[in-house]
Amino acid sequence: MALDSWMPIGLTLPDGEQVRIALQEGLNWQIYESKAGSRILVVKELLAKRWIESGLVDTSQLQIFSFSGDSYFEYSSSKEYVLSNLAQCKSPRNKNEALSFASSLKYSRGLDAQSSFHDAIYVERLSRLLPTFSLSPAVTDDVVFGSWLTGGVPVSVNSFRRLRTITKWLGASSLSDVIISGGFKVDEKGIRSNSNKTQGSKEKVNEVETKLSDDTTSPRQFQLAGRPELEQFFNEHVVDIVENEERYKTLGIEFPSAIILHGPPGCGKTFAVECLVDYLGWPSYQIEASSVASPYIHETSKKVAEVFEAAMKNSPSVLVIDEMEAFLADRQSGGGSSHHRVEEVAEFLRRIPEAIKNHVLIIAMTNRIEMIDPAILRRGRFDHVIKVDMASEEEVCALLNKLVSELPCEEDVNVNVLACQLAGRPLSDVAFAVRESARLSARAGHSKISQQSLMSALGSTQSRGNENADSRKIGFF
Repeated sequence: MALDSWMPIGLTLPDGEQVRIALQEGLNWQIYESKAGSRILVVKELLAKRWIESGLVDTSQLQIFSFSGDSYFEYSSSKEYVLSNLAQCKSPRNKNEALSFASSLKYSRGLDAQSSFHDAIYVERLSRLLPTFSLSPAVTDDVVFGSWLTGGVPVSVNSFRRLRTITKWLGASSLSDVIISGGFKVDEKGIRSNSNKTQGSKEKVNEVETKLSDDTTSPRQFQLAGRPELEQFFNEHVVDIVENEERYKTLGIEFPSAIILHGPPGCGKTFAVECLVDYLGWPSYQIEASSVASPYIHETSKKVAEVFEAAMKNSPSVLVIDEMEAFLADRQSGGGSSHHRVEEVAEFLRRIPEAIKNHVLIIAMTNRIEMIDPAILRRGRFDHVIKVDMASEEEVCALLNKLVSELPCEEDVNVNVLACQLAGRPLSDVAFAVRESARLSARAGHSKISQQSLMSALGSTQSRGNENADSRKIGFF
């Protein structure tokens, strides 16, 4: 679709460039191609003045001109340099282009500490990102950087492992250099594990590890507040294998095995998986009844296959099977639709080993482990079947301490009393108690959570399974 060009074809601008065609546009700017093939940025006076006032450019870098009674500013750049809106900008072709953008982002942020650069115009020749102040939601610099490196995938440069899987052309060591030159830190264990996977020679691997050996920082570990046993399991059977890939591979272990978490509703299965996915930084995919179940013959199996294919295509990734009893119940249980159930279970039986070989971490969750088909539960498909019970008093106390540490609290706050009464309850009740105490404090005009507000919140956090006639009732008569 042709743009509604502000400037007519052939118009000569103050620097001698002649307009040929409009390429990109926003509310107060347009980018043109000149007859000589260069790029021309034309902005309205209001936007140009905001850049000048913020110190991103000065008046000597822009040339002012009038057209049809309005004032405009223009900047021309030869085609050897990028001049493009980030939303329409191609990802870099080599390390030098990536370093150029990194330095531009860092330098621009030093000039303007407030503006969001997600909608910016990248002027490589000036080493600038010029924000256009659109109405779209602001995005942090780490995601702006990651999106540009990947050609539009909204991934943070702080998620090194995930970013590495998308930008394999760059190499782990080069990607690290680019990220650091942009002013960001790099997860060094991620560099080591990915370098071991992709570097073609031992010398390059040793070079990366030598750089890391100078750092005395202790290794980063996955943490799961309130669930130390589950945290230890994930660290031993998932995280350590991922982050020490070469060591495990020499002993025949290519990738973490599939996992089942089972236990009563509210025990924290979903929360634990979400924390692990966030730690790994990999793309995640989900199979649940609301997204793949279908009343039509073969349709459910087809949708399941599509999710597995997407996860394998973007590996390493995580595939979460929620409420697995909806798909993987015992085929011998009978019922009118049992032949469809057989087909669905067979699809999972075929896909699970294939996905693991293609570096897809599979985690399934269920409240009804006794309903699952025995063929699914055998080792080789799901090696680990982990029971997750309701949290103990010590685990609830650890979770409460983490939750209140993230909020302003009075010095006398002691969560031990709450932990005693919330033990054995769903973790959602624990989170609700803290959230309710914050609401009560704000309603009372206080800026901090107090012990009194916590105890008041505890009184309103009744177990849903033991509500009595005194529970609050709201209705119409």
